[in-house]
Amino acid sequence: MSDPAADRQAIDALIELRAALAAHGITLPSLDLHLPSYAGTYDTPPLIALGNCNVGTAGRLAAAFRAHRR
Repeated sequence: MSDPAADRQAIDALIELRAALAAHGITLPSLDLHLPSYAGTYDTPPLIALGNCNVGTAGRLAAAFRAHRR
């Protein structure tokens, strides 16, 4: 059984990540909550599955990370 507060935290993080990626023109179609995370009882939020991406998207991700290195 999942924890509603932890679920909300994961959903908020997912929404924030999608928005940040979109700001760089990046879409990960399979970005979503990791459904197997709901299979057990945990005190932590569900995992976020980044999923797969094509070569172009991988390049855009790398460029975005390089541009914002601190």
